[in-house]
Amino acid sequence: MLSIKIKKLNEDARIPFRQTEGSSGYDLYSNEDTIIKPNDIVLVSTGISIEIPVGYEAQVRPRSGLAVKKGITVLNTPGTIDADYRGEVKVILINFGKKIVSLKKHERIAQLVFQKIETINFVLEENLTETKRGTNGFGSSGVK
Repeated sequence: MLSIKIKKLNEDARIPFRQTEGSSGYDLYSNEDTIIKPNDIVLVSTGISIEIPVGYEAQVRPRSGLAVKKGITVLNTPGTIDADYRGEVKVILINFGKKIVSLKKHERIAQLVFQKIETINFVLEENLTETKRGTNGFGSSGVK
């Protein structure tokens, strides 16, 4: 089990929590009331900061319930929180719906998923190994 140090920046901030044992994401909670008009982008405070071990990242992902019920999603999904960041965890939300959405303080607004990150050593080469697909990109592997 991975241990993540967490700091409450506000006394009443909520600690991320998994709703079920099988959940991969830990719910993030708003630390403020927020109104999001259609097509508006807002930065929502969670009132926490975290210390992620080197070799890991935290990904901020949308909550499917908010997306399907209210048209709210995380704009830069997945948002990455790097191991060396110690500031407040904030969530960039956008309202793709047609109605104004009111999010209350302590409402679940996103989820946090932790991933192991590999350190990469790029090796400059003149040629890469040939494959059947080759340089065919965007949509080239789909059904014709």
